[in-house]
Amino acid sequence: MNKVSATIRKLRVEKNINQEQLAEQLHVTRQAVSNWETGKTQPDIETLTRIAEYFGVSAEYLIYGQEPVKESDAIKRTWRFGNVHLAVTYYPEKMVMWGAVLATVVSYVKWKSIGWAMLHGLLNWGYIIYYIIRY
Repeated sequence: MNKVSATIRKLRVEKNINQEQLAEQLHVTRQAVSNWETGKTQPDIETLTRIAEYFGVSAEYLIYGQEPVKESDAIKRTWRFGNVHLAVTYYPEKMVMWGAVLATVVSYVKWKSIGWAMLHGLLNWGYIIYYIIRY
């Protein structure tokens, strides 16, 4: 079973409809839906778009099984050194989270006190919450 077939089946089951009902909504046969779900055939691009609209998801979600990462969530930096090309992609909210964990560990190691570690951890988690609300 591939991603498309698994995703169509998952969405159909979540919506609590049978293959016949889905086929009726998409104006195809029940056998076509069955073939998609078992991976025997794939829906064409127009049908894939109709399926996505019916379930309220993107076509990318049907194909890959997850929503694509939004480019706005990632920060990309590229450096060129002659023929060498270095590209780095990172996500600020993940870096802030790992920074909070690292600050807690460093605080504990440096001061050998769980109290200081907890204080720094709470301060950093407060910043994370502020960051999420702000942006």
